[in-house]
Amino acid sequence: VICNKFIQTSAVTCLLWPAENIIVFGLAEGKVRLANTKSNKSSTIYGTDSYVVSLTSNLSGKGILSGHADGTIVRFFFDDEGSGESQGKLVVHPCPPYALAWASNSIVAAGCDKKIVAYGKEGNVIQSFDYSRDSSEKEFTTAAVSPGGQAVVIGSYDRLRVLNWSPRRNAWEEAKPKEIAHLYTITALAWKRDGSRICVGTLCGGVEQFDCCLRRSVYKNKFEMTYVGPSQVIVKNLSTGTRVVLKSHYGYEIDEVKILGKERYLVAHTSDTLLLGDISSNKLSEVAWQGSGGNEKFFFDNENVCMIFNAGELTLVEYGSNDILGSVRTEFMNPHLVSVRINERRQRGMEVNKRLAYLIDIKTIATVDLVGGYNAGTISHDSKIEWLELNETGHKLLFRDKKMRVRQTHLGERGVQPRTAKERLCLKDARDSSPRNQECA
Repeated sequence: VICNKFIQTSAVTCLLWPAENIIVFGLAEGKVRLANTKSNKSSTIYGTDSYVVSLTSNLSGKGILSGHADGTIVRFFFDDEGSGESQGKLVVHPCPPYALAWASNSIVAAGCDKKIVAYGKEGNVIQSFDYSRDSSEKEFTTAAVSPGGQAVVIGSYDRLRVLNWSPRRNAWEEAKPKEIAHLYTITALAWKRDGSRICVGTLCGGVEQFDCCLRRSVYKNKFEMTYVGPSQVIVKNLSTGTRVVLKSHYGYEIDEVKILGKERYLVAHTSDTLLLGDISSNKLSEVAWQGSGGNEKFFFDNENVCMIFNAGELTLVEYGSNDILGSVRTEFMNPHLVSVRINERRQRGMEVNKRLAYLIDIKTIATVDLVGGYNAGTISHDSKIEWLELNETGHKLLFRDKKMRVRQTHLGERGVQPRTAKERLCLKDARDSSPRNQECA
């Protein structure tokens, strides 16, 4: 069923659908136009006097590039997202840039002169690959950038060339080209959304699909890890078929991915960040993290938050959040001496409730309101504390000392109110049914 029709005055030479309701297309007469599927109307974004040979968008889809027959490359933003980059004529390529791709770190253009050129954000040449002396190479006809923005595939005749961005070298590295005899001229390229495969269309009507990854490994015959780019890894559960895409949003190169915590949680380091993920809920986090030689200790006792001990510091990261929830100094690296509650039971008048209890020293407990970032109270005891736990709302604390005495403390607005275990041991007021509290009771 035809739901929209946009009649144009000249041939549509290239087409792009970057946003939900907006289609962008180039015309033979040199105009770049926009078609709105809701209003069923089209309008001109900008016009040139040169045939539009290629169109591409940035990773967010909020900026477009058009390549023209006279070599001109034009940039336009629907929203520059605060980048401050200029619009309009960006650069004049030596030949018509039929192969044009907007990667995360540069713009890649190629054409009939058998050269691939990478341009910076303002049109300066940052790298060039020259194949003009290679008699087996033909003109470049099309290009496509991976969804992660760190790989570009350029098609020519019987050959695919791949460029991978290296964050460490801050430059493009050429991978071994893929040569297929009798494939003939490659006319179209399209990536799968997760970056694991690429489809190739040919002049003779063929549609070929290629697996595209840097490396692949299998963990304990249960998980398959596919590194589709330096900063993106697909983790697939071989028994259930579920997939999690672990990606550095800052473009940093991911080192080894580990599966910890009863094979439920993902942990990976980059040069400047730490990536964490819950496979079952598909909640992923990336937080700023300075390398410590892999000496961190991770605890996954809490389903909502990861506890990280490193050099006398406890750091909390909530799954699904890209900010560190809280950080405190403590020398006690036992999860039974730390208790975190994250919105586990809703209270009237309190939308967000996040609390932490931990040991300052062997006889002193501190409680922290993680939302406000302040100390909610301190409890001093006369004996060594061996176990502690907050209730679901974070307003009651149960702890046990080395003499096997159990105490309950109410963390109210008027201060700390200790009570003996005989008075409140069953925790009926707290309604806390966690296994650890039941075991203690």
